[in-house]
Amino acid sequence: MSDNIKILVADKLAPAGVEYLQAQPGVEVDVKTGLSEDELASTVKEYHGLLIRSAVQVTANVLQSPGELKAIARAGVGVDNIDLNAATNAGVLVMNSAEASTITTAEHAFAMLMALARNIGPAYKTMSDGGWDRNKYVGRELMGKTLGVVGFGRIGCTVVERGLAFGMKALAYDPFFNADTALDGRVRLVKSFDELVEQVDFLSFHVPLNDHTRNMLNAERFGKAKDGLMVINAARGGVIDIPALIAALDSGKCGGAAIDVFEQEPPPEDDPLRSHPKVLCTPHLGASTSEAQEGVSTSACSQILEYLKGEGLRGAVNASGVSFNLDAMQMRFVDLAERMGRLVAPMCEQGISEVTVTCQGSTLPAAASTIERVILVELLRSQIEAPVNVVNALPFAEERNIRSRCVVEDKSRTFARVAIDIKSGDETRHIAGCVYADGRPRILEINNYHMDMVPEGNMVLLLNEDKPGMVGMVGREIGDADANIADMALSRCGATAMMVIKVDSVCEESLINRLRARPGVLKVAAITLPELADVD
Repeated sequence: MSDNIKILVADKLAPAGVEYLQAQPGVEVDVKTGLSEDELASTVKEYHGLLIRSAVQVTANVLQSPGELKAIARAGVGVDNIDLNAATNAGVLVMNSAEASTITTAEHAFAMLMALARNIGPAYKTMSDGGWDRNKYVGRELMGKTLGVVGFGRIGCTVVERGLAFGMKALAYDPFFNADTALDGRVRLVKSFDELVEQVDFLSFHVPLNDHTRNMLNAERFGKAKDGLMVINAARGGVIDIPALIAALDSGKCGGAAIDVFEQEPPPEDDPLRSHPKVLCTPHLGASTSEAQEGVSTSACSQILEYLKGEGLRGAVNASGVSFNLDAMQMRFVDLAERMGRLVAPMCEQGISEVTVTCQGSTLPAAASTIERVILVELLRSQIEAPVNVVNALPFAEERNIRSRCVVEDKSRTFARVAIDIKSGDETRHIAGCVYADGRPRILEINNYHMDMVPEGNMVLLLNEDKPGMVGMVGREIGDADANIADMALSRCGATAMMVIKVDSVCEESLINRLRARPGVLKVAAITLPELADVD
């Protein structure tokens, strides 16, 4: 495997994105489109990153043996074509470039709404066929009508802004939006989809397809709607029950539907949506502008490269709560947490049942979830053979009945601190640390043994009876093994003491075994941590 970052482009992307990657030093880019599922499965394991759009299906079979694959970037919004559970279990990050297509998708949805209200589609068809039926295509004004959006994220909000500009009233339903109003009180948030559908004249969908949204507009909901409801779906096929929609169109309960997305794309030639006189169809054009195509391509390419280079994390779909878009001090605490996890992991000899991460201080709330994840990664690596990273750490923990929680305390205090408490069998292991003003991490406490130690390099942790001669004996053993002691921290608690010893080279197993065999030595562990980078 080359030391370079290798990225596979398996779908058709706007050239700007691929050209951006090809211009980056240390990056190898291969464009291989049209691969079958089996071909993709055997090919992708050689690459660190995979770039796709909507045509490629990344199935569980593709991800069964991911090899070197670390990330998948979808140039666009929806990730229905990626098996998220399989990706998460494999530790493969999935990201999308939703922001780049926000304006384009919102504009298309609103254009369809306007065309639906004024019968643009059928009127044009009549004209192109030589007809002239002015009376047949009397439309509806938008002014004063109520627009309802399902999903008040970036796209839903942008559609509402355009509706407000046309003098419409606006309601929104989004179970993840915790407020009563939005946009300076101009949009009222309702508590349920039923409440929304009862009040609106135009209904526009801006949600992903999942178990909660599938067929959410069905016969029962149509029964609660106003007569003549206009429906727009530029989100995902499947959020509307199509037989129920056809029945509502035929009865007049639904005045018209504008559909840009379908459960099967392209839909069959005999799909009733293609030919129904009250339906305006477009072939999934929501993100199809030259500006958006270039935008999602370059965004997806830059996102995946940032992640693979360890420089940032944007658009993550299956790593909720993890962020590397942190300031320098927050990233130093993330690094500290990783080192703390490695230090305490060998002490959890009876397995792990519960992990509590406590972050204290005003600088840490934004980094708390990421800190929790990197700690879990280090603890789980000592327990299981499967590859673990920030993507799959929580699922692995849940699978093994390990309860994990992160607590943020004392947000106002300027002195920040991270502590980890781990239940291992009938014991609780504790470690605490901080980052000083000099930017260097410190371990302040291990299991009630207080110290001030920089966690880096080759280290020996030794628990012993607190009696004369122990320090000298340990020093002689290390010297006899031709290992040079670089630093030592000593802490006493009751009848025992802990030594944390830094040595210049990796300790041989024979030295560790000799230390374990000496009278008065209770526990010994050798750990190697990364050297610290220079701090500016």
